[in-house]
Amino acid sequence: MNKIRLFALFLAFSVVIAFFFRLDTSSVKTQKLGSDAVVLAFGDSITYGYGAVTQAYPVQLQTLIGRKVVNAGVSGEVSSSGLKRLPKLLEMYHPSLVILCHGGNDILRRSSKEKLKANLVAMIQLSQKRGAQVLLVGVPGFGLLGLSTVSLYEEVAVEQNVLYEGAVLETIENEASLKSDQIHPNGLGYGLMAEAFAQLLRESGVL
Repeated sequence: MNKIRLFALFLAFSVVIAFFFRLDTSSVKTQKLGSDAVVLAFGDSITYGYGAVTQAYPVQLQTLIGRKVVNAGVSGEVSSSGLKRLPKLLEMYHPSLVILCHGGNDILRRSSKEKLKANLVAMIQLSQKRGAQVLLVGVPGFGLLGLSTVSLYEEVAVEQNVLYEGAVLETIENEASLKSDQIHPNGLGYGLMAEAFAQLLRESGVL
C-alpha cells in the first residue's frame, strides 16, 4: 500500500473519530445560510493559516460551502486582544456565521483559563447580538497524555448553546504529517479543518 493511500485512510479515520467524539449540539437552534451569507473566520495564527497561508482553512472552506469566508486571523493574538478587535469586524462584514477558533496563545503562555473562558463567552455574545450564529472550535493544550482539547471549550459551548467542534485540531496536533511546524497545520491539516467544519454545518442544518 503506497503512502498516498495510507494517508487517505488516515484522513478518513480521523474524520470518523472526530464525528463520534464531537459534542452533541442537536439542541442548538440554527438557521440555514443564504447563498450570499458571509462567514467570519475569527482567530489567531491557525485561522490566519500560518505555515500555508494560501491553503488556510478559510480559503478551503469557502470552496467547500460556496459562501464568502473572511479570514480574520491574526498571528500571535491573545483572546483579550481578539475581544477588542471583534466588534469592528462584526460591524464591517455583518456575518451570518462566526467560526471562533481562539485562545491558543493564551494556553501556550499559561494565562488564566478563567479569563480565557470569559473572553470566549464575551466574543460569542457579541457575535450573537449582531445576529450571527457561532461555531466554537476547541483548541488543544499540553496534558499528561500529550495534546488534548482544553475542557473549557466544551464548557463554553454547552453553557452558551452554540455549535462546537472539539476534535479536529486535537487530531492534527497529534499527527506530524498534518503540521508545518510544532504547532501549525500544513495545507493538508487546514484542509481537514475545513472538511470537519463543513460537515458539522451540513449536519446542523446551517448549510
